[in-house]
Amino acid sequence: MPRNQASAGAAQPAGRLPRIGVVVLTQGTRPDDLRRGILSVQRQRDVEVDIVVVGNGWTPTDLPAGARPLALPSNVGIPAGRNAGARAVSGDFIFFLDDDASLPDDDFLLACVRLVTERPEIGLVQPRLDDPTGIPAPLRWIPRSRKGDAHDPSVMFSCLEAAVFLPRAVFDRTGGWAAPFFYAHEGIELAWRVWDQGLIAWYAGDLEANHPVVQPTRHTEYFRLNARNRVWLAKRNLPVPLALVYVGVWTGIQILRWWRKPGDLRAWFRGWAEGWRQNPGGRRALSWRTVLRMTRAGRPPVI
Repeated sequence: MPRNQASAGAAQPAGRLPRIGVVVLTQGTRPDDLRRGILSVQRQRDVEVDIVVVGNGWTPTDLPAGARPLALPSNVGIPAGRNAGARAVSGDFIFFLDDDASLPDDDFLLACVRLVTERPEIGLVQPRLDDPTGIPAPLRWIPRSRKGDAHDPSVMFSCLEAAVFLPRAVFDRTGGWAAPFFYAHEGIELAWRVWDQGLIAWYAGDLEANHPVVQPTRHTEYFRLNARNRVWLAKRNLPVPLALVYVGVWTGIQILRWWRKPGDLRAWFRGWAEGWRQNPGGRRALSWRTVLRMTRAGRPPVI
């Protein structure tokens, strides 16, 4: 099927429950949270789930019955780990869940299936994320420029990777998560590549997943990878003129954000230089038609 003419997924045969491949990525550092998340998936009603727990440099053990382990010998990074899990699960749909995330409602996955079935223009669904302890969610968890009420659904142009649902055919056409990135911005690329299929990425603010409030700067390589992957995102996905504008805009934004923190800014510029020096591969530039659709929807891919 030509790009920009895709539908999100196939209709379910009558009498068969939707089958969903579920990928949970973990390094084994949060066993209680991991178990909670798996059990929340197994409680989902009116769907079949095929759960694979990917141990990124770790062999998953003591899993709830029905969840299969997939041990990777080393930590290959978050996107590549998710891709390994995706290759191991079956189903007409695929769902990615972080090992510290969970689903509070037992009809969450069914609601996602109904959403993409009734609205075939939707190719990716990200729910509203709430901290289970009641800590207010940060505004950055609302994936749009004009934040508004977190409960309001809307189109989006990036996704928080903690809980992401797609028709399997859509995910396969994206080429998967950006494996070279290791960590940071892979959710932007995935959303862009859904848009490039003529579909939309959807923020389902009326659906809830739980995730603790954490700071991205907890990762020691945050500033370097943030900058390197911002450049790689442009090099892999944008027409050349837009790639230059996109990186230029984000360079200006980071200088304004962190000019009072020269250490952070120096780390960011080290990653920025690394991004230009190295070739991440996997280039597949968005069509100009997609750029126009994203612009009309409110977010040209230059910011």
